[in-house]
Parts: sequence; C-alpha cells; structure tokens
Amino acid sequence: MNPHKILIITDAWYPQTNGVVRTMDNLGQQLQKRGHQVKYITPNEFITVPMPTYPEIRLALNVWPKINKIIKAYNPQVVHISTEGPLGFFGRKYCHKNNIKFTTSYHTKFPDYVYARTKIPVNFSYRFMRFFHKHSQSILVTTQTMKKELAENGFDENKLKVWTRGVEHDVFGNGTKVKDFKGPVWIYVGRVAIEKNIKAFLDLDIEGTKIIVGDGPQMNEVKKKYPHVVFTGMLGDKDIANYLASSDVFVFPSKTDTFGIVLIEALAAGLPIAGYKVPGPIDITGGTEIDSLDDDLKTSALKSLKIDKSKCKELAQKYTWEECAKIFEENCFSNY
Repeated sequence: MNPHKILIITDAWYPQTNGVVRTMDNLGQQLQKRGHQVKYITPNEFITVPMPTYPEIRLALNVWPKINKIIKAYNPQVVHISTEGPLGFFGRKYCHKNNIKFTTSYHTKFPDYVYARTKIPVNFSYRFMRFFHKHSQSILVTTQTMKKELAENGFDENKLKVWTRGVEHDVFGNGTKVKDFKGPVWIYVGRVAIEKNIKAFLDLDIEGTKIIVGDGPQMNEVKKKYPHVVFTGMLGDKDIANYLASSDVFVFPSKTDTFGIVLIEALAAGLPIAGYKVPGPIDITGGTEIDSLDDDLKTSALKSLKIDKSKCKELAQKYTWEECAKIFEENCFSNY
C-alpha cells in the first residue's frame, strides 16, 4: 500500500491512561512501521482545564481557530477523529466546512457514562452522538455487538465498521509472579470509577484475595470501605503483567465498556474472564470454549476457576496491533 499522510485528532492522550490512548498510540506506531506518516493533534498543544468529575482528563480550551492552522499546515491525506471532545468537535467542523473527508471512531458508551454521572437521559446523549458522527465516511466501532447497538440507536449501519484491538503478547504473556497471595486470586485492572461498576466485584462474597490495579475518582472511597483488598495504584505494563501472572481470574464488572483492552491482555497472561453478558466480554469470550460469562458475577467468577488457562492464551493470539492497523487502512484509506 502506498504511504499516506495521516492526521489523528484525539482529546484522549498522555498522561491519561485508558483504552483510547493505548489504541491511538499503538495504531500510530503500527502505521509508521507500515510506511505512513502520522501526526497527532492532542490536548497537549492547547490550554486545558480538568474535566468535571474526571480531573485526569484535560479539555482543550483555545481550540478554534488554532486547530484550523494546524490542519491546513499539515495538509493530510487521511483525517481520523478519534473522540467527541473539543478537539474532535472543532476538527470535525473544519473538515466539514472545507469539504475534507474524515473518519471517526466510537470508543466509549458515552451516553451510558453520562447517565451514570449526571442522570442525563441516554436518548439525549445519543442525539448528540448521531450528530457528531453524521458526516463521517466510516465510523470505526469496537465489536459486532456495538455495531448492532448503534444501528438500533439510529446510526447509519453502512458506515459502521468493526475495528478490533491488539495486545503486546511479549509483555503480557511473560509476566513473573509478584508473590504468592492467598488463593484464589481475583484481579481487576482499570479505572476505579462509578461507570466501571467496580463495587460489584468488591462486594462479591468469595474466598481468596482481591487485587485492584489502577486509580480513579473512587479510589479513596473504596480503599476505606474495603481494607482487605490489595490496591496497587497505577502500574506500567510490565508490572501489570506480573500481577496478572500472580492471579487466577480476571474480574471485569463493567457493563459500559465497548471492548476492554485489559480483557485481551488478561487472556494473553492466561487468565479466564469473569464478567457479565454485555458488549465487550461477549464479543471476546462469548460462545468460545472459555466462555464463563453470566448474568450473576459470582457465578461467572466461580465458573472461571475451571477454565483451562492455555485456552485463554490461545484465544488471545488472534488480537494484534498489526491487525488493528490493517483494519484501519482498509476502512479509512478507501474513502480517499
């Protein structure tokens, strides 16, 4: 494939640590390896303020008209708008005004997140999301289930393209046990936030040790309430891999994630997934020989203990960042 000049506009970027940042970073690395030129427009180039209830997320303020000059100077062949924040909104506005084709991605169940924090009706948020993605040439979504869900909520089904994620197998498949915790060892990796439904995991009446890797707005609250849980705080990938290697089951209580990169990282470490039958988990392990998902989280957790770990690693092999970049090329470059 001929080299392309690619612009990625994202409101989610370092020092944030989340699935969107990991996806955009790994995507850019893979695209560069494939011979393309990649530029990002991120909040780091603008004056920012902390997002209400999410201070780790910085929202760009002085976007317009600065973003116009950046896009015009770079003159990209391919424009991808990753997020629905200020940068994404004004990047979209510039492209639409100047008849520049662009693609978008739908990473997060934004209407559900907003409802969990503000009780704003889901239908109201979906109207905004449909407006935001309306002029996109292709809307990249995480799973087939999310494609179906968005189509049912008024998105143009012909534009919705399934775009999977990857895992660094050499890192997560080679962790070293931190120490011998009292088993079974149950682990969660991710944000400690209300929309992650983390209390469903912490309230489980199960034997063994519970480990929480990550940080977030609910951290102080849950640390006080659950003193017997092991809280590690934020860790780098190698340290996360070591904690995964020290665990028996990965518990994923979220009902609002669209994929969950941590799920395939856990599988790469050989951990079965305990979770609900919701988008994300069902698209990864649902219907496979390692499917232990259930409408009851405790039932799912106990079923997971019987899963063959080697089968988990085997399933994880299908997820690579190379494949993620290839799907991006197929669905974004064809629009130009």
